[in-house]
Amino acid sequence: MSASELSELAEEEERQKKRAPWGVIALVLLTGLALIRNGSGEFDVGPPQPATAAAADARTGVGTFAKAPAPLAYSVADRVRIPAIRVDAPIMPVGLDADGWVGAPPPEDPNLAGWFTGAVSPGEKGTAVVVGHVDNKMGPAVFYGLGALKKGNRVEVERKDGKTAVFEIYGIEVFEKKDFPGDRVYASKGTPELRVITCGGGFSKQNGYDGNVVVFARLVEVR
Repeated sequence: MSASELSELAEEEERQKKRAPWGVIALVLLTGLALIRNGSGEFDVGPPQPATAAAADARTGVGTFAKAPAPLAYSVADRVRIPAIRVDAPIMPVGLDADGWVGAPPPEDPNLAGWFTGAVSPGEKGTAVVVGHVDNKMGPAVFYGLGALKKGNRVEVERKDGKTAVFEIYGIEVFEKKDFPGDRVYASKGTPELRVITCGGGFSKQNGYDGNVVVFARLVEVR
């Protein structure tokens, strides 16, 4: 094995060590008030909420995704596009903050998403996670329209290695934070998957949004 291959292997082992076990992340979400704490909810019309028919089917993947492309190697996520709701936003890396929350991009920038570096990168085998605000004090933010998505819509993640991982949505749901199903949302399905998450559900000034909108998607194309 060459020196460069040894170096790449060492880097991958280090990344694996830094990845958080989903059981821990699930606990953080279950005991916290919010995944993204800065949603304001201060508008006359709230963000769209997922339809009941948009719920993810656990059996999805047997037919539609049978010919999924091979998993990609690690690469930093750079940009996310969701054509159906006109999202085209840069991505910054986020981790866990000092209080144990999944971090979020600065709320002052409404068109900015975050890739959670404690999980795999988009396109790798496993479940990648992209988060973003639903709104801020100025108005709707990057993932305001997330709840309006439908099964079959696509999410494109541009990576630093020049490849674009294209994911097809097979479910959109809103979960109460107090009953957030961490294992269901984050557990690896054995294929490259993506979760896109923002605040949703009901809103109160005291506690903010009481739920999270979660988009379930699976890799179907690499460009």
